Amino acid sequence: MTMTTSAPQAPIVTASPLFGSMGDLLNDPLGAYLRARRDHGDVVRFRAGPPGLRSDIYAVFSAEGAQQVLATRAADFRKDNVFYEELRQSVGNGLLTSQDEAYLRQRRLVQPLFTRRRVNGYASQVAGEAAALAAVWREAPGGSVELVGEMHRFALRVVGRILFGTDVEKAFEVIERTLPPLQEYSLKRGFSPLKAPRTWPTPANRRAGRLQAELYGLCDGIIESRRGRQDGDDLVTLLVHAENAEDGSLDADELREQVLIFLLAGHETTATALAFALHLLARHPEEQRRVRDEVDRVLGGPGGRVPTAADMEALPCLTRVLKEAMRLYPSAPVIGRRSVADAEIEGVRIPAGADVLVSPWVTQRHPDYWPDPERFDPSRFTPEAEAGRPRYAWFPFGGGPRACIGRHLSMLESVLGLAVLLREFEFEDAEAGEVPLGAGITLMAKGPARARIAPRG
Repeated sequence: MTMTTSAPQAPIVTASPLFGSMGDLLNDPLGAYLRARRDHGDVVRFRAGPPGLRSDIYAVFSAEGAQQVLATRAADFRKDNVFYEELRQSVGNGLLTSQDEAYLRQRRLVQPLFTRRRVNGYASQVAGEAAALAAVWREAPGGSVELVGEMHRFALRVVGRILFGTDVEKAFEVIERTLPPLQEYSLKRGFSPLKAPRTWPTPANRRAGRLQAELYGLCDGIIESRRGRQDGDDLVTLLVHAENAEDGSLDADELREQVLIFLLAGHETTATALAFALHLLARHPEEQRRVRDEVDRVLGGPGGRVPTAADMEALPCLTRVLKEAMRLYPSAPVIGRRSVADAEIEGVRIPAGADVLVSPWVTQRHPDYWPDPERFDPSRFTPEAEAGRPRYAWFPFGGGPRACIGRHLSMLESVLGLAVLLREFEFEDAEAGEVPLGAGITLMAKGPARARIAPRG
């Protein structure tokens, strides 16, 4: 809908007279977004920065508004905002950050690697890594594991097997040490009204440059190790040889950027879903029993057969648990865009040139779509319940033409990985309260999610 002069402006979120909402958005963004919707409605304005240097950030919290931004009017809301520019300079111009012809060309070259048939062929790697993790857990000291760290390591090992056809234990150490500070650096620069050019040798710039160089070196080494192979079915080997008449092939920089994006995004999304699905099941033993009974019927109980992609359809209870975990703990709590045309969303003006965000974190807790939204309730995802909600009431993988290309791979890895672990162990919550959370580019646990595990059989 084109903006009309009669449409009101978005309400401004109450904040500090000196720095506006900058402190809230940096220190407690998840709480700030929830309070803004509760107090001001589905379209609001945050003003960040000191007087004279403030910038407006529009936040859209309704499912219908999210659909306009991501899908129906996607051409008018682009990845041109300051946060994507900072991320682009930190991790390159891969599928997550590229636009226009560069994005379309990359997508055409990469899409054949993510067909459902090809992704289903990776089920054995997923099951193998889950079985290896179960063997390690059986020796866990004190029968206790920290789910967030364990699931990050598991997801990265699966990505390593699928992407690179090799062990990535070294990559795990590099990523865990470099990625969080690079995210924080990019986010702070995105919010800052005044920032030194990255070429200036400030301590922050020099540290970020060293971290980036280490990540780039990791990816270059992986690519080089696969370049001489012709017969591998890992994604890097396939990317190295990806080519078509229209688009040619990926050059060295493009290869590195795609590998880095797949390495980062490919494990973050899945690790968050796995960790919090197990955390929630550990806190809800009746739901855990229901899911385990289903897994036992399908896979045969402890030590049963190896799951395959065909088993996913036979595990609807487990899939509902996973979707509910992704509702409550979306790995991308906020998705940013910039408007390039005047718009009207939910009857509110959004001018051309405005920074705009939509938030799975808020929309997936919106009481208009989710009664008692903080309650864990997998029955929200029965086919009948899903049919009764707006399409974008749940969008942990984004949506529209820029929806996550790895969605099916993430679901395959999550469902089959959980099935193996739940078949082999019982989980009991070992923490007294909620897991403290923060948000950078992705959702981050700021404390442990520890569970006691007891081997079955």
